[in-house]
Amino acid sequence: MRLRVIAIGRLRNGPEKELIEDYIARFNRTGRPLGLGPVEFTELEDKKGGGKFGEAALLTKAIPAAATVIVLDEHGQPQSSTDFAQNLSRIRDQAPSELVFVIGGADGLAPVVLARADIQLSFGQMVWPHMLARVMLTEQLYRSVSILAGGPYHRV
Repeated sequence: MRLRVIAIGRLRNGPEKELIEDYIARFNRTGRPLGLGPVEFTELEDKKGGGKFGEAALLTKAIPAAATVIVLDEHGQPQSSTDFAQNLSRIRDQAPSELVFVIGGADGLAPVVLARADIQLSFGQMVWPHMLARVMLTEQLYRSVSILAGGPYHRV
């Protein structure tokens, strides 16, 4: 199953980009034998400055119709790493063509994007900068395949 992260904003060179690339490489190596991967990134920019409603038009256009969609939203449900891994495995076993993670801009996600979500996920009650949310997501994706593969990365 292919995974895609669709995010508002462009990631510049720097430590966040290096971490994301590292976690994606690890995920792809560990996940492919499990039927998970590769992970691809789609970055979108609202050049017209329409806020979350302008971004919503870009996001909904970029999400494939048959994809399972998980949005990152501060009002979503938090999950443990083990639960996240089990949900990833369950989604894979349901055989969607693609799993898409959506990260909105600074103003959050418009109701139309939230309505398209199959799952609304939160990384806790704190609000995180969007570039760090990308790092956290890619780390959790790698942690998930490590858990599913029985690897030593995740310690309880």
